[in-house]
Amino acid sequence: MHRILLIDDDEDLAPPLATYLQRFDLQLDHAALPSQGLARLAAQAYDAVILDVMLPEMDGFEVCRRIRHGSDIPVLMLTARGDVTDRVVGLELGADDYLPKPFEPRELAARLQTILRRSRHGGEASRQPNGKLLFDGLEVDLLRREVRRQGELLELTGTEFELLVMLAREPGRVFSRDEILNKLRGRDADLFTRAVDILISRLRRKLEPLPLIKTLRHAGYTFAGVPLP
Repeated sequence: MHRILLIDDDEDLAPPLATYLQRFDLQLDHAALPSQGLARLAAQAYDAVILDVMLPEMDGFEVCRRIRHGSDIPVLMLTARGDVTDRVVGLELGADDYLPKPFEPRELAARLQTILRRSRHGGEASRQPNGKLLFDGLEVDLLRREVRRQGELLELTGTEFELLVMLAREPGRVFSRDEILNKLRGRDADLFTRAVDILISRLRRKLEPLPLIKTLRHAGYTFAGVPLP
Protein backbone atom coordinates (compact mmCIF):
# COMPACT_ATOMS: atom_id res chain seq x y z
CA MET A 1 0.00 0.00 0.00
CA HIS A 2 1.31 3.44 -0.95
CA ARG A 3 1.55 6.00 1.84
CA ILE A 4 0.44 9.53 0.98
CA LEU A 5 0.88 12.61 3.17
CA LEU A 6 -1.73 15.37 2.92
CA ILE A 7 -0.56 18.79 4.13
CA ASP A 8 -3.71 20.89 4.39
CA ASP A 9 -5.19 22.92 7.24
CA ASP A 10 -8.74 21.82 6.35
CA GLU A 11 -9.45 19.35 9.17
CA ASP A 12 -12.68 18.21 7.50
CA LEU A 13 -10.99 17.15 4.26
CA ALA A 14 -8.71 14.36 5.47
CA PRO A 15 -11.10 11.77 7.06
CA PRO A 16 -13.47 11.26 4.09
CA LEU A 17 -10.59 11.50 1.63
CA ALA A 18 -8.60 8.87 3.53
CA THR A 19 -11.60 6.53 3.45
CA TYR A 20 -12.07 7.06 -0.28
CA LEU A 21 -8.41 6.56 -1.21
CA GLN A 22 -8.31 3.21 0.58
CA ARG A 23 -10.26 1.85 -2.41
CA PHE A 24 -7.16 2.46 -4.50
CA ASP A 25 -4.71 0.94 -2.02
CA LEU A 26 -3.59 4.40 -0.88
CA GLN A 27 -3.08 5.15 2.83
CA LEU A 28 -3.54 8.83 3.64
CA ASP A 29 -1.92 10.56 6.62
CA HIS A 30 -2.73 14.17 7.46
CA ALA A 31 -0.73 17.12 8.75
CA ALA A 32 -2.60 20.38 9.33
CA LEU A 33 0.53 22.51 9.65
CA PRO A 34 3.56 22.72 7.34
CA SER A 35 5.93 22.19 10.26
CA GLN A 36 4.12 18.96 11.13
CA GLY A 37 4.20 17.81 7.52
CA LEU A 38 7.91 18.50 7.07
CA ALA A 39 8.66 16.72 10.36
CA ARG A 40 6.72 13.66 9.21
CA LEU A 41 8.51 13.60 5.88
CA ALA A 42 11.84 13.72 7.68
CA ALA A 43 10.92 10.91 10.08
CA GLN A 44 8.84 8.54 7.93
CA ALA A 45 8.76 7.11 4.43
CA TYR A 46 6.04 8.39 2.13
CA ASP A 47 5.40 7.74 -1.54
CA ALA A 48 3.81 11.09 -2.44
CA VAL A 49 2.66 14.41 -0.95
CA ILE A 50 -0.60 16.28 -1.51
CA LEU A 51 0.16 19.90 -0.72
CA ASP A 52 -2.28 22.81 -0.43
CA VAL A 53 -1.11 26.26 -1.48
CA MET A 54 -2.98 28.21 1.22
CA LEU A 55 -1.49 27.21 4.57
CA PRO A 56 -0.69 28.80 7.94
CA GLU A 57 2.97 29.26 9.02
CA MET A 58 4.15 29.32 5.40
CA ASP A 59 2.48 28.89 2.03
CA GLY A 60 2.58 25.71 0.00
CA PHE A 61 5.20 27.15 -2.34
CA GLU A 62 7.70 27.50 0.49
CA VAL A 63 6.84 23.99 1.71
CA CYS A 64 7.41 22.64 -1.81
CA ARG A 65 10.74 24.48 -1.99
CA ARG A 66 11.86 22.90 1.29
CA ILE A 67 10.73 19.43 0.21
CA ARG A 68 12.60 19.76 -3.08
CA HIS A 69 15.76 20.85 -1.27
CA GLY A 70 16.37 17.29 -0.15
CA SER A 71 13.87 14.96 -1.81
CA ASP A 72 12.43 14.02 -5.20
CA ILE A 73 9.21 12.60 -3.69
CA PRO A 74 6.23 13.26 -6.01
CA VAL A 75 4.31 16.39 -5.01
CA LEU A 76 0.76 17.15 -6.13
CA MET A 77 -0.29 20.72 -5.32
CA LEU A 78 -3.86 21.83 -4.63
CA THR A 79 -4.47 25.28 -6.15
CA ALA A 80 -7.32 27.75 -6.34
CA ARG A 81 -9.60 26.99 -9.29
CA GLY A 82 -8.63 28.96 -12.35
CA ASP A 83 -5.53 30.48 -10.75
CA VAL A 84 -2.92 29.80 -13.42
CA THR A 85 -0.30 31.75 -11.49
CA ASP A 86 -0.41 29.23 -8.63
CA ARG A 87 0.03 26.37 -11.07
CA VAL A 88 2.95 28.04 -12.82
CA VAL A 89 4.76 28.84 -9.57
CA GLY A 90 4.16 25.34 -8.20
CA LEU A 91 5.57 23.68 -11.31
CA GLU A 92 8.56 26.01 -11.37
CA LEU A 93 9.35 25.02 -7.78
CA GLY A 94 9.30 21.33 -8.65
CA ALA A 95 5.72 20.12 -8.15
CA ASP A 96 4.87 17.10 -10.30
CA ASP A 97 1.22 17.94 -10.85
CA TYR A 98 -1.54 20.28 -9.72
CA LEU A 99 -5.26 19.98 -9.08
CA PRO A 100 -7.63 22.93 -8.68
CA LYS A 101 -9.97 23.08 -5.67
CA PRO A 102 -12.70 22.00 -5.30
CA PHE A 103 -11.85 18.65 -6.86
CA GLU A 104 -13.46 15.27 -7.39
CA PRO A 105 -11.83 12.55 -5.22
CA ARG A 106 -11.73 10.22 -8.23
CA GLU A 107 -9.64 12.70 -10.19
CA LEU A 108 -7.27 13.11 -7.25
CA ALA A 109 -6.89 9.32 -7.03
CA ALA A 110 -6.22 9.11 -10.78
CA ARG A 111 -3.53 11.79 -10.65
CA LEU A 112 -1.90 10.18 -7.63
CA GLN A 113 -1.79 6.84 -9.42
CA THR A 114 -0.19 8.51 -12.45
CA ILE A 115 2.62 10.21 -10.53
CA LEU A 116 3.20 7.05 -8.48
CA ARG A 117 3.59 5.03 -11.68
CA ARG A 118 6.08 7.59 -12.94
CA SER A 119 8.11 7.36 -9.74
CA ARG A 120 8.38 3.57 -9.79
CA HIS A 121 11.10 1.70 -11.64
CA GLY A 122 9.76 1.27 -15.14
CA GLY A 123 9.42 -2.23 -16.53
CA GLU A 124 10.34 -0.94 -19.98
CA ALA A 125 13.92 -0.46 -18.84
CA SER A 126 14.67 -4.12 -19.51
CA ARG A 127 14.19 -3.48 -23.24
CA GLN A 128 17.25 -1.25 -23.27
CA PRO A 129 20.74 -2.82 -23.08
CA ASN A 130 21.94 -2.48 -19.48
CA GLY A 131 18.81 -0.44 -18.78
CA LYS A 132 20.56 2.77 -19.89
CA LEU A 133 20.24 5.49 -22.50
CA LEU A 134 23.74 6.73 -23.35
CA PHE A 135 24.58 10.00 -25.08
CA ASP A 136 27.63 12.22 -25.40
CA GLY A 137 27.85 13.76 -21.92
CA LEU A 138 24.65 12.18 -20.60
CA GLU A 139 23.72 8.84 -19.05
CA VAL A 140 20.12 7.93 -18.19
CA ASP A 141 19.86 4.85 -15.98
CA LEU A 142 16.31 3.57 -16.41
CA LEU A 143 16.57 0.92 -13.70
CA ARG A 144 17.98 3.16 -10.99
CA ARG A 145 16.10 6.21 -12.30
CA GLU A 146 19.33 8.20 -12.21
CA VAL A 147 20.70 10.78 -14.64
CA ARG A 148 24.35 11.75 -14.86
CA ARG A 149 25.49 14.82 -16.78
CA GLN A 150 29.20 14.63 -17.56
CA GLY A 151 29.54 12.22 -14.64
CA GLU A 152 27.62 14.37 -12.14
CA LEU A 153 24.45 12.91 -10.63
CA LEU A 154 21.46 15.20 -11.22
CA GLU A 155 18.51 15.65 -8.88
CA LEU A 156 15.37 15.31 -11.03
CA THR A 157 11.76 15.07 -9.98
CA GLY A 158 9.76 12.08 -11.18
CA THR A 159 8.08 14.21 -13.84
CA GLU A 160 11.38 15.66 -15.05
CA PHE A 161 12.85 12.16 -15.31
CA GLU A 162 9.88 10.85 -17.31
CA LEU A 163 9.98 13.88 -19.60
CA LEU A 164 13.67 13.34 -20.28
CA VAL A 165 13.19 9.63 -20.94
CA MET A 166 10.29 10.29 -23.30
CA LEU A 167 12.36 12.71 -25.36
CA ALA A 168 15.62 10.74 -25.19
CA ARG A 169 14.05 7.48 -26.36
CA GLU A 170 13.40 9.07 -29.76
CA PRO A 171 16.16 11.60 -30.52
CA GLY A 172 15.21 13.95 -33.34
CA ARG A 173 11.48 13.35 -33.05
CA VAL A 174 9.41 16.49 -32.50
CA PHE A 175 6.92 16.28 -29.62
CA SER A 176 4.14 18.87 -29.46
CA ARG A 177 3.25 20.49 -26.14
CA ASP A 178 -0.15 18.81 -26.05
CA GLU A 179 1.38 15.41 -26.79
CA ILE A 180 3.92 15.78 -24.00
CA LEU A 181 1.33 16.87 -21.45
CA ASN A 182 -1.09 14.10 -22.37
CA LYS A 183 1.62 11.44 -22.20
CA LEU A 184 2.89 12.62 -18.83
CA ARG A 185 -0.58 12.71 -17.37
CA GLY A 186 -1.39 9.34 -18.89
CA ARG A 187 -4.74 10.57 -20.17
CA ASP A 188 -6.40 13.49 -21.95
CA ALA A 189 -6.80 16.43 -19.60
CA ASP A 190 -7.69 20.10 -19.62
CA LEU A 191 -4.57 21.14 -21.42
CA PHE A 192 -2.37 23.64 -19.65
CA THR A 193 0.34 23.92 -22.27
CA ARG A 194 2.24 26.53 -20.25
CA ALA A 195 3.04 23.67 -17.85
CA VAL A 196 5.08 21.93 -20.55
CA ASP A 197 7.12 25.07 -21.20
CA ILE A 198 7.86 25.30 -17.48
CA LEU A 199 8.89 21.65 -17.22
CA ILE A 200 11.12 21.93 -20.29
CA SER A 201 12.75 25.09 -18.93
CA ARG A 202 13.35 23.43 -15.56
CA LEU A 203 14.88 20.36 -17.18
CA ARG A 204 17.05 22.44 -19.50
CA ARG A 205 18.55 24.32 -16.55
CA LYS A 206 19.50 21.05 -14.87
CA LEU A 207 21.07 19.70 -18.07
CA GLU A 208 23.20 22.81 -18.69
CA PRO A 209 25.69 23.32 -20.23
CA LEU A 210 24.62 20.47 -22.52
CA PRO A 211 22.26 21.81 -25.26
CA LEU A 212 20.12 18.68 -25.34
CA ILE A 213 16.57 19.97 -25.76
CA LYS A 214 15.73 22.09 -28.80
CA THR A 215 12.63 24.21 -29.34
CA LEU A 216 11.01 24.21 -32.77
CA ARG A 217 8.82 27.28 -33.14
CA HIS A 218 5.11 26.43 -33.50
CA ALA A 219 5.96 22.73 -33.43
CA GLY A 220 7.28 21.60 -30.06
CA TYR A 221 10.45 20.13 -28.62
CA THR A 222 13.05 17.59 -29.70
CA PHE A 223 15.99 15.83 -28.04
CA ALA A 224 19.33 16.67 -29.69
CA GLY A 225 21.66 14.33 -27.81
CA VAL A 226 24.23 12.31 -29.76
CA PRO A 227 23.74 8.59 -28.98
CA LEU A 228 26.84 6.61 -28.07
CA PRO A 229 27.48 3.30 -29.82
